[in-house]
Amino acid sequence: MAKRFGGICVLGEDELDLIVNKFSDPADRKSFSEVCKLWFKVESLNRSSLRLLAPGCPRQVVNLNGPTVVCPPFVFFGVGLLSLAKHCPKLSKVTLNNVRLYIIHSVPISLISLAPNLRHLDLGSCRVVTDETLEAIGSSSSISYLNLAGCFKITDLGLGFLANGSVSKSLKTLILDWIKRLTDVGVSHLQKMHCLEHLSLANRSVSEITDFGGAASSTIATLKRLSLQLLHKISDLTIRALARNCPNLEFLDLSKCGITGAGVRAFSGHPSLRTIVLRFCEVDVSDLDHLVLRCPSLKSILLDNKTLELMLPLRRRRLEVFGRNMMLPV
Repeated sequence: MAKRFGGICVLGEDELDLIVNKFSDPADRKSFSEVCKLWFKVESLNRSSLRLLAPGCPRQVVNLNGPTVVCPPFVFFGVGLLSLAKHCPKLSKVTLNNVRLYIIHSVPISLISLAPNLRHLDLGSCRVVTDETLEAIGSSSSISYLNLAGCFKITDLGLGFLANGSVSKSLKTLILDWIKRLTDVGVSHLQKMHCLEHLSLANRSVSEITDFGGAASSTIATLKRLSLQLLHKISDLTIRALARNCPNLEFLDLSKCGITGAGVRAFSGHPSLRTIVLRFCEVDVSDLDHLVLRCPSLKSILLDNKTLELMLPLRRRRLEVFGRNMMLPV
């Protein structure tokens, strides 16, 4: 509450709270905090970011949907993160990407029960993530983004926990890149995802994911973005299934898949496809010409440099189709 000292009216903390929360620009908030000690205190209590850094320690990020805390992993050892979650009911985003030696096995599991409003969880390359972790995540009803790329201990069993848990009704983005133990069985579990829009299965050439898993992914009718990069055992069978069953698909990455131009042509007349990535795929000029002329929603085709060199005539020719001006990007 504002107070008067002589003829001067001094704003109280309540009024300053209302004022500082109107500022979203970090520079404005910084200027506000430099007025005096009281204003600095108020800004600190309403801070959108807090950085705790130490020399030589990579930063890990915990976003709180107001506030956001950026901390080095040594600050946690896992225990600090749980304490933070316990006392911050608005915790909505946690990024522990590439945390290896700094966090104990039980931390991601405990985090789920302590953060009921958690929506974004990035555990990429986190070595402590196992199928048991995914069982805990499966019980969440709020997570919409989950990155598990490089979590090498995950198996098909873990994906089953996700698909059969409450999280299947909220999860929209699922990143499963570079998880070598996943097979068609695990991908088939994902058919039960009710609202999945972005799925990434990029893997190595030794991946056990085949057309059986690819066809299973095509039954997720809500998909908008799909990456099958480097899945050599994926063929035209999967591509035809995707073109037929995924009317909302806007982005498709088929780099180094075992597809041909015949599979690519299956997207002729597709109502939503905007970008298709065909790096190192067995396609020729006639296949792309066919796709461009018959897929009115298409905006970009991404190719590798070698293929582009072989397609210079098409690359140089400006295409005017359905009122669009299109060039194949370099």
